[in-house]
Amino acid sequence: MDPDDHHLFVSLGCATENLVLAASAIGLRARPSIDGDAITVGLEPGPVVKSTQFEAIPVRQRTRAKYHGRPEGGLALLERACAEPGVSAIFITDKTRIANVIDYVLQGNSVQMRDKAFMDELVSWMRFSEADAVTAMDGLFSRATGNLALPGWIARPLLRLFFTESGENQKYREHIESSAGIVILTADAADRAHWVAVGRSCQRFGLQVTALGLKYAFINQPVEVAALRTQFASYLGIGQRRPDIVMRFGAGPDLPKSLRRPPQKVIVTP
Repeated sequence: MDPDDHHLFVSLGCATENLVLAASAIGLRARPSIDGDAITVGLEPGPVVKSTQFEAIPVRQRTRAKYHGRPEGGLALLERACAEPGVSAIFITDKTRIANVIDYVLQGNSVQMRDKAFMDELVSWMRFSEADAVTAMDGLFSRATGNLALPGWIARPLLRLFFTESGENQKYREHIESSAGIVILTADAADRAHWVAVGRSCQRFGLQVTALGLKYAFINQPVEVAALRTQFASYLGIGQRRPDIVMRFGAGPDLPKSLRRPPQKVIVTP
């Protein structure tokens, strides 16, 4: 899914933004810099700033479900949250343009579901039962997608019967049509520094969505399928720039969360 480490460095940008917001909340000014594969964050004394985005860090989650209602207001706050040097945010709320994006998402989803390597990787990331989720402390927990929790030895054989291209395409269509809008993040250049910048913008968007009591989810298929990415960029009118991240947002239900390792398990101290 991520052969050039694009999503990896976007994810590191998300983590960096969390660190910057958390540092401000305890009176530290964070200054991130990129050097090759490393993101270094310098810290120095600063004012204490506890923002609504910081408060949203523990409760933020991507909600893969149908949304309901189209909340009024908040769009200006979401646009402001995405502001990051070198990154542009394209917001789409028009029904016709949303339908066009749906077409690209479904094309990308079909390509991915016909790719055995992709499907094998996807299945390996799924956690079908509470026991699997607690043991791994990573992956995508089935109940976080609105599905039942079942023992892996039952769920894996059944997956191929129920997890079909047509079924997933219909699900994505319904999910996107139920959303209030779509945002596409695109950077001025396709390099790691800009991908980290996209991640910071992406994280602030997700935190602001959460602070507004809304939900969001990735619909990245048009950027993950390389052959489709250039067509999608042409539709968006962004020239040679790469569409980096695609997300839908709106009012939606609360779902169980996928488990993640605690910080002490992933932080190495010298």
